[in-house]
Formats: sequence, C-alpha cells, structure tokens
Amino acid sequence: MIDAQNTIGNLIDKQNVAFISSMDENGYPNTKAMLPPRKREGLKVFYFTTNTSSMRVSQYRNNPRACIYFCDRRFFRGAMLIGTMEVLEDSVYKEMIWQEGDTMYYPQGVTDPDYCVLRFTAKEGRYYSNFSSENFDVV
Repeated sequence: MIDAQNTIGNLIDKQNVAFISSMDENGYPNTKAMLPPRKREGLKVFYFTTNTSSMRVSQYRNNPRACIYFCDRRFFRGAMLIGTMEVLEDSVYKEMIWQEGDTMYYPQGVTDPDYCVLRFTAKEGRYYSNFSSENFDVV
C-alpha cells in the first residue's frame, strides 16, 4: 500500500458504523457495532462515546486489549486496528467530543455520570482490499 494514512483514513471517515471488540472475563472476544469515532488522530488514536454503565466499559477496565474494525461494504474493503482501549471520565475529554443532540443518550448533558469516552490507541493494523490482505504500520 502506497499511502496507508490516506487510503485507510478515507475509508474510516466515510463509514457510519465502527465495530469495536473487547475481551470478556473468560478470554473470548466480544464485538459491538458503534457510531463512528467522534475524533481521530491519524490512524493511531480514536475517541468514541459510550455509557459508563455498559458491559463494554467494564470489560475494558478489566482488560484494555481491544480491536476496532471499519468496513466499506460497497467495495468490500476493511481495516482492522489492534491496540488498547482506555475509559476516560475526565471532563476535558467528555467536552472535547460532546455534540449537540447527545442529550438523547445522556440526558444530564456533558456531566452525565453515565457518559464516558473510550480512547483507542492502535499498535498495528491490517487492511483488506481486492482479495488481498496486508499489514501496515501505525504511526
């Protein structure tokens, strides 16, 4: 792949769904569809919103190993990133990715105790396109 940052970044930015995976207490992967990340820093760091009370938050607190996946169904392409997920409850991060309309999910607003931020940090990636897969560096 000539330019992973652009190729995969464009794929990610055009998706309206992201898939995140965590590990349960028995060591099995659990995958969930999510709204796309609210913010990303290259292919290295991604920020998602979620409920503090969710099963996923509990799993990440017990085991931060994680995977995120983005799929372009139209062209049957996909990008997988593996790394770690942090649960952030600091107001700086909550305010950073808060959007108008989020009160639908978090009625008490940005300070809602059931609102938190998931920060994923990638260590490595894999891209699938044209019946071929390749690993890529995350920088």
